[in-house]
Amino acid sequence: MDLSPYQWLLGGTAAIFIGFSKTGMPGAGILVVPLLAEAFGGRQSVGTMLPLLILADVFAVAWYRRHAQWDRLFRLAPWVVVGMAAGGMVLKWMGDAGPGKDKMNQLIGGVVLLMLAVSVLRARLGDRATPHSPVAVAAVGSCAGFTTTASNAAGPIMAIYLQAMKMPKAQFMGTTAWFFLLVNVAKLPVFIGLSVANPANPIVSAKTVSADLALCPFILAGAVAGRFALSRLPQRLFDTLVLFLAAAAAMRLVVG
Repeated sequence: MDLSPYQWLLGGTAAIFIGFSKTGMPGAGILVVPLLAEAFGGRQSVGTMLPLLILADVFAVAWYRRHAQWDRLFRLAPWVVVGMAAGGMVLKWMGDAGPGKDKMNQLIGGVVLLMLAVSVLRARLGDRATPHSPVAVAAVGSCAGFTTTASNAAGPIMAIYLQAMKMPKAQFMGTTAWFFLLVNVAKLPVFIGLSVANPANPIVSAKTVSADLALCPFILAGAVAGRFALSRLPQRLFDTLVLFLAAAAAMRLVVG
């Protein structure tokens, strides 16, 4: 796939943020979704993003693998599967609608705006917005499964869930790394199956694979930078900038 300068700019920036979010600043991940949707179109961006996420997840697990709290993940697992099934159905429905106007742009933009609202709510309400009850855990797992399948945008939901457990930084990173590596690998055959079932409007294709190969070096750069910056950058300033840019990019997708 020959990338235009605009795609190189947006795709390369998104890939750096993917690596950076996986090893240093999880909040940076919310910016990636609208950037790739703008660069490649909503449906193609979902397929392009997944292999990049898996590569970045491998780096994150390699660095933080011993810090995961598996009991937190086991509670979510059944509900994540439910959400993934719902997300897969939405992707199939949108693919069957045909390759005309890309409805995924609006879906992705809406999901990102919702996740940003959740992040702001969490910041304002603190412990009052934390998922402790079984019902809340079910809601978190289902929403995480749906959003990660439909638009690769489950980061804020998982951040709320794990921050509620008051984990130290290393445990937070390790638990997040394992969760997304396992979920993203599980999504790959789903995306391939949906693409085989609808070759006229695929999620994963030769074009997305070639784009991934071109963008891989940016993942490495972002992962190394994130590892270095984990304890060095002012968290509040960085998170504020990321939220602002993500909101602007998501609004562009929604309004077309």
